[in-house]
Amino acid sequence: MEYQDTRKDGIVFFLLKNDTNQIYVTNYGATLLSWLVIDRHGMLEDLVLGYETMEEYQTQDGYLGACLGRVANRIERGRFTLNGSEYTLPVNNGPNSLHGGTSGFSHRIFDWEIVNDQCVRFTLVSPDGDQGYPATLEVAITYTLEGDTLSIRYEAQSDADTIVNLSNHSYFNLDGSPSIKEHTLKIEADRFIPVDADGLVVADTFAMSDAMDFRQEKPIKQALDSDDEAIRLGKGIDHPYVFRTKTDPVVLASSKSGLELVVNTSYPQAQIYTANYLDGRPGKHGVPMKAQSAICIETQYRPNDINQDPQSLTILRKGEKYDEWTSFTVRKR
Repeated sequence: MEYQDTRKDGIVFFLLKNDTNQIYVTNYGATLLSWLVIDRHGMLEDLVLGYETMEEYQTQDGYLGACLGRVANRIERGRFTLNGSEYTLPVNNGPNSLHGGTSGFSHRIFDWEIVNDQCVRFTLVSPDGDQGYPATLEVAITYTLEGDTLSIRYEAQSDADTIVNLSNHSYFNLDGSPSIKEHTLKIEADRFIPVDADGLVVADTFAMSDAMDFRQEKPIKQALDSDDEAIRLGKGIDHPYVFRTKTDPVVLASSKSGLELVVNTSYPQAQIYTANYLDGRPGKHGVPMKAQSAICIETQYRPNDINQDPQSLTILRKGEKYDEWTSFTVRKR
């Protein structure tokens, strides 16, 4: 394990590497900064978008590569009720609260521990009332590189009942092209959850329309270039997909680089987001990051579930342990 601590503000950078992968992470937001691999043609590819400087991670939005908490995705009107008490959260995305609020885990400096040469563990204590959430929450986020697989493990415990839904917001592009449209995508899901114009999930799951159906691998452009109502409302794909299988539920691939990314997870679903709100801001090496230039595969529980299900999986009871994981495996085709 290589790490670099050259800053006075406690931000540290780590390199997990082996013969085929170089992965850079930081304790700021438990963020995945870069994932470098050699593609089918012998070219070096960075699989994730990111900013050029740490100052940009601290001041810009977009959550590039960051871990999200306490609760990923949107909570309606920034309000929820738990055990008969109502809690109010910061509203930072239209009328809703997004990704933990105005100062969620994506903007926190985590403590850290090097577990071994291929594993680093980030920890954080979120106090009672943090961003409006109840209870003191102890969180651990662990990155492990094993072969060509990067795993992220999410653990949490609380001193009282609260809600938790941890995820990662990496923007994947497997060939460095300016658009994700030529990538292909396969999702093992029979149903997705529609969203309103503010991105909040509505109603129940819907059966697939042709545009939203990725049960058979197809180019992403077939969805993005369609006139499907769900695509229009989301300005692209920005929807939860409920998995029908636990094995390889998401596969992203590029014929240009010959790389594919296989996602596995303990979560029941993922928010698939085609970076519809990137606005051309400069990324690594000053290259503009435009809308739909990458795709996020945010594994998680159902968004806003606390306002829809009294037995929501996002409820973490006192004394229980939150323990979920997601793995990303890169392969050559």
